[in-house]
Amino acid sequence: MSDSSAAPPAPDFSRMLRSVNHITIYLRSHASVRIRSTDSTLKRAAVLVPLVLENDRLCLLLTKRTESVEHHKGQISFPGGTVDSGDADAAATALREAEEEIGLNREAVEILGLLDDLEIPTGFVVTPVVGLLRGMPDLVLNVDEVEEAFCVPVGFFLDEANEEVGEREWRGRKLPLYSYQFGAHRIWGATAAVIRRFLRGVSDSTR
Repeated sequence: MSDSSAAPPAPDFSRMLRSVNHITIYLRSHASVRIRSTDSTLKRAAVLVPLVLENDRLCLLLTKRTESVEHHKGQISFPGGTVDSGDADAAATALREAEEEIGLNREAVEILGLLDDLEIPTGFVVTPVVGLLRGMPDLVLNVDEVEEAFCVPVGFFLDEANEEVGEREWRGRKLPLYSYQFGAHRIWGATAAVIRRFLRGVSDSTR
């Protein structure tokens, strides 16, 4: 007969750290693609892709934008924004924006590497910056920009049963449009594309 009062098993941090190590190795070996464009209408931006390692789970920290922001109203996104002239690089932009939007202390973020640039239909070239947080930080949301912040387990995105594939036309081409339904949150567009490309790349590199 089992003892229901027994302490739960300790989190398998070694397994989680191996996952982080796989991600780090992938990012260091991956020659990320930078988009060089002469189109002056395109704006440079960067987002932080925050991986949170806590209590035997690895998750992605996402935000829901308010309806009052200029771009991507009400959408699920990563913290981030337009590059400022004073930003040293994409990582500096992503950390600054994360601090402004959700009160994330940049000192708590370990930058792991960059993903491929992504051009999006709203006129931005976005550089995703992957950062690691060892534990869920205390966040202070900028209520003018962010309605909610929440974490989604990485395994959710790796389960193909959770992936929906549609289609959209852009510049005369039909492209796949990926989305995920996590509770009340629909994760789609550029955010879903970044997540899928990132996690599929890491998964494929470990086979």
